[in-house]
Amino acid sequence: MRIFVALDLPDELTGALSALQDRLLVGRHVPEDDLHLTLAFLPEIRLPELDELALDFEMMSTGPLAIGVAGLDIFGGAHPRSVHATVTPSEPLAQLQGKVSTLIRRAGLDLPHRRFVPHVTLARFPNTMPPEDHARLGRFLQAHGDWSHEPVLPEALTIYQSRLRDDGPVYDPLLSRPLI
Repeated sequence: MRIFVALDLPDELTGALSALQDRLLVGRHVPEDDLHLTLAFLPEIRLPELDELALDFEMMSTGPLAIGVAGLDIFGGAHPRSVHATVTPSEPLAQLQGKVSTLIRRAGLDLPHRRFVPHVTLARFPNTMPPEDHARLGRFLQAHGDWSHEPVLPEALTIYQSRLRDDGPVYDPLLSRPLI
């Protein structure tokens, strides 16, 4: 199964991001209830490995942390794959992401070494975008690229299962713990 560990965002931020998505006229929008900040993604995990991870996850120490959004960007360059809200990097966020990565690796799971780019995905695009959609995306970024939101306190840290479907992924929470 595919899983990811994410920060659950408060309604204040997801509502503001959803209102911003209403102005984005291209791509497959991430539903408001699915907006999150991924800390780690595991494309393949077996149930025994998940059980081990869940045990460690419940015992992990965390503290409150504030996250803010400063700007919009895309992944994929000239061939955009997605548009996202850029989360302002901070030491507490980097430490939490590092703890999650360490916990995953200690559980014996293979977590690819990638640079952590904190973001909230707003929409995904098909492999080939028509020129008019490129133009719409460009206008959206030009008009809203500097969008920001004041810092908020994420409510929980959650392990989700991601199931792929033709109309987009479905996220099922498996284990959640409050940030305290």
